[in-house]
Amino acid sequence: MNITIHYAFLPQTDPDAALAFYRDTLGFEVRNDVGYEGMRWITVGPPNQPETSIVLHPPAAEPGITDEERTTILELIAKGSYGAITLATDDLDALFERLVANGAEVLQEPMDQPYGVRDCAFRDPTGNLLRINQAS
Repeated sequence: MNITIHYAFLPQTDPDAALAFYRDTLGFEVRNDVGYEGMRWITVGPPNQPETSIVLHPPAAEPGITDEERTTILELIAKGSYGAITLATDDLDALFERLVANGAEVLQEPMDQPYGVRDCAFRDPTGNLLRINQAS
């Protein structure tokens, strides 16, 4: 049996800013862009991995959550404590420089971690944590 990651989900509070970051800054391709009742779900992914995608979705759009839960989710997103993903690249320093040049919010410059990974960290326009590892 073979199991792969097909979709991962990250919230976005500004679809145009999210699209600019993931498409223009990271270089992901747009695979789908769906609007419904004033909301947008944008599916992006690395061009060389068509089977793996990230869905940038409107937060708290699920019909089963309460107004209080929706408020809590939006507060966690605003703090940068809600969504996170780890990416990998074969040239961490070049990607770090590209993100900095495009105004991404740096949380950690590239460094060797004590657990054996070289990585850096950013926030996307919504506040989601993006850790980026140097691929071996």
